[in-house]
Amino acid sequence: MTTPQPLAPLAADAAPTSETRPRIYVACLAAYNNGCLHGRWIDATTPDKIMAEVRAMLADSPLPDAEEWAIHDYEGFEGAHLSEYASFATVCDLAEFIAEHGRLGALVHRHFGDDLEQAVAAFDDYAGSYASCADFAEALHRDTGTEIPAALEYYIDWSALARDMELNGDIMVFETGFEDVHVFWTR
Repeated sequence: MTTPQPLAPLAADAAPTSETRPRIYVACLAAYNNGCLHGRWIDATTPDKIMAEVRAMLADSPLPDAEEWAIHDYEGFEGAHLSEYASFATVCDLAEFIAEHGRLGALVHRHFGDDLEQAVAAFDDYAGSYASCADFAEALHRDTGTEIPAALEYYIDWSALARDMELNGDIMVFETGFEDVHVFWTR
């Protein structure tokens, strides 16, 4: 029997960056169940290419007739969640979504319970990026063309208006950084 190989610990600063390509670590379950780590990091390109890499990895397994695999790790998905038995089509679709929307896409994906279809649909109602929710509320008012008398401007609490819109379910808000607030309509 082969001695299990310990996994190398990741440094705290080794988290995937936005430049990291989405990829998955696919492990041979026959080897894993026999105390041996055998697998391969595979770029999330197309389901066919991933499957070809998995077949090659299984063929190189230290155990004969290895057939089963699972996704044991992934990176470059900006915090989006993948199941260990996610289909390769799902992996590639999520990778494409994250490549397009980055960390915001991952936050929206998680908000919808890892439902990619709902996350994609949410971007149809994307209202934009603002420094704060108050800026969104003020911009929304300014876009109507209604003028507020200068003497009354100081009495308007744009933060409270935006908070009420969020609490009433009119908007969803995701903060991706300092003064980087993304607003979605919930129509």
